[in-house]
Amino acid sequence: MARSFYSHIKEAWKTPKEGKLAELQWQRKQEWRNQGAIERIERPTRLDKARELGYKAKQGIIVVRVSVRKGGARKQRHKAGRRTKRQGVNRIGRRKSIPRIAEERASRKHPNLRVLNSYGVGQDGSQKWQEVILVDPEHPAIQSDDDLNWICDDTHEGRAFRGLTNAGKKNRGLQNRGKGTEHNRPSIRAGNGRGK
Repeated sequence: MARSFYSHIKEAWKTPKEGKLAELQWQRKQEWRNQGAIERIERPTRLDKARELGYKAKQGIIVVRVSVRKGGARKQRHKAGRRTKRQGVNRIGRRKSIPRIAEERASRKHPNLRVLNSYGVGQDGSQKWQEVILVDPEHPAIQSDDDLNWICDDTHEGRAFRGLTNAGKKNRGLQNRGKGTEHNRPSIRAGNGRGK
């Protein structure tokens, strides 16, 4: 049976450090490092993943590449008022995941658009790159699209900031709800009678 074009892309992205994709990614990263933190791009780097997450090549949908620095939240050292042990500078991690930070930054840069979803496209020693799919809720092409016009409703404003995208839900611990996990958020005690 003939395989689709998307299945070949997906297979190549399973091992991006091998084969032809490795060299291509190496070249891309050279260019990405010289670009800004948030760059609008013509078409998605991972077409298969973008299509899975709702991307369509039509008016009203744009894709931006966002770079986010890796590692913990490097804090400034306190001038006074703490013991050395309590200063908390080096080992403080982020509470938000890198994809969620990328979505929020893209949403701040384009306040008239709404975040549909995001996916990773690469990383080097100091930063990670995410591609964020943004949708214009005022565009007639989006309003007449049965698959996407749900995002035009006012209840979906500020989705990235409220943690309503896939990355946001995962970061809030809501991704595996209803799949038999023991510790579902927001509460272990809610409605199941355990933990009293």
